[in-house]
Amino acid sequence: MGLLSNRVERSEIRPGDHIYTWRAVYAYSHHGIYVGGSKVVHFTRKKEAESGSDSSNSTSSLLLEASSECPTFPDCGFQLPDSGVVLTCLDCFLRNGSLYCFEYGVPSAVFLAKLRGGTCTTAQSDPPEVVIHRAMYLLQNGFGNYDIFENNCEDFALYCKTGLLPVDEPGIGTSGQASSAIGVPLAALLSTPLKLFAAGPFGMATVTAGMYCAGRYITDIGVRKDVAKIEVESLSSHLGRRLIEDEGSVNIRCMDGAAISGAAQRKKPSLRLCQ
Repeated sequence: MGLLSNRVERSEIRPGDHIYTWRAVYAYSHHGIYVGGSKVVHFTRKKEAESGSDSSNSTSSLLLEASSECPTFPDCGFQLPDSGVVLTCLDCFLRNGSLYCFEYGVPSAVFLAKLRGGTCTTAQSDPPEVVIHRAMYLLQNGFGNYDIFENNCEDFALYCKTGLLPVDEPGIGTSGQASSAIGVPLAALLSTPLKLFAAGPFGMATVTAGMYCAGRYITDIGVRKDVAKIEVESLSSHLGRRLIEDEGSVNIRCMDGAAISGAAQRKKPSLRLCQ
């Protein structure tokens, strides 16, 4: 178990394991559930939404290209038209990258010692058969719309392993990788008022690192209080409700903005020319 991540050999993984591989020289990682038979179920963009700039788009396009030429499995790249959940072979998932195994039930001290988010959690994993059932069910029914911060490949794998999802208003998801991406600049920002207490650059770096670790810890799925077990058979209604709530909040903000603009126009004083 390393401080950066937990590299393993193919012979060490078992069905139901949460695996991942690093992309773009450790810039980000792609996650999935190993279901046995050298096959992985993972989550990316839907087929009809491959344009854009985030990392999932390159993953999706390369998956389609690789699966169409995969010499190992004829069903490699299976993906329903309106779903981002895809089944591929382990080779196509890794794309010549190294294999890593996500760790569950780690002590708090070990979690805080990790240099990167998205490699472990304090939450406990459910039994392998439950994990595989969730992954295969979602392959046939989807996991909602991909969102790099709220609903990404790590969120998918974490749900398959634990059955936990946020139940409050949409915000940051369960992904440790997304928490780290937000936590680094946020830690630097929040630690700025503490410069007076930091003894030079080293002290400032120590304060920032402490804020970063604390931010990662409180957003871990094993620590958060706003998550609950959601049965996979009820997941569609849960995701649909969150989508409606999210769209509703956007519509309300737009309506409020229009109302404020209209009120400002009505209160605008008229100009009168003096004779």
